Amino acid sequence: MSITVTRRGTGPALIHGVRARPQNGTAKIVWIVLAVLLALLIAMPAFAQAAPAAPAPGVGDAVDRAIGQLGGQQSGSTGQSGSLSLSLQVLIIMGLLTILPGILLMMTSFTRIIIVLSILRQALGLQQTPPNQVLIGLSLFLSFFVMAPTINQINTQAIQPYAQGKLAGTQMITTAGVPLHNFMVKQTRIKDVTMFAQMAKSGPYASANDIPFSVLLPAFVTSELKTAFQIGFLIFLPFIVIDLVVATVLMALGMMMLSPTIISLPFKLLLFVLVDGWALTMGSLASSFGT
Repeated sequence: MSITVTRRGTGPALIHGVRARPQNGTAKIVWIVLAVLLALLIAMPAFAQAAPAAPAPGVGDAVDRAIGQLGGQQSGSTGQSGSLSLSLQVLIIMGLLTILPGILLMMTSFTRIIIVLSILRQALGLQQTPPNQVLIGLSLFLSFFVMAPTINQINTQAIQPYAQGKLAGTQMITTAGVPLHNFMVKQTRIKDVTMFAQMAKSGPYASANDIPFSVLLPAFVTSELKTAFQIGFLIFLPFIVIDLVVATVLMALGMMMLSPTIISLPFKLLLFVLVDGWALTMGSLASSFGT
């Protein structure tokens, strides 16, 4: 590249003109880049046609759709129709999981069974034998046995039709409550129902089916507690007799420093085993419901 400089008098030099001469190597690089770009532009439609298809919806998409439907969002829509937020739904579900087991247990035979078994352990003089986990397990399994007819009715009349889409959620809950209502009515004393109905200023009721759950639930729990303590009293009697006999014998022998409980415990265990106490207790509890 050459530059021509012209001077006029004694002033500064002026740039008269610039003439560049491109080199051969630079021109080749420019042409190569242009050719690559042109080739990419020509091949782009082919790449678009050869692109892999979108994957089919999987489990994650199904879960997203289920959550959207739970929140009230319809399939194919972009907004929600007055639904709760997902975080609020999770909070409500967790709250229900906390209180629903206790409510369901109070509506079944579990209350009577666990109280009677606890009184039996105290009557034997055993503090932690059987342990609480064993007593709760026995109560649960015996409750399943007692509630089997009611559970079958709930499954046939409510759960199966709901799974087949024949019942809505609200109808399913209402239908499932009918067998539980009938079970609790059979185990509840009229006196207890009358007391809570008067307190609630409700009634009189034309039939037992008209008793609302708000009155039936506390009446049922009260009746179950009374029945459980009556059975526990009958269980306690033979063991009290053994304690009295042992205490009298020790007093007659002058062994006042020896605890009667320690001496009577083996005799109570022996009596309980000889009469097959566990079978008698569990059978009596199951037959006491009369279902």
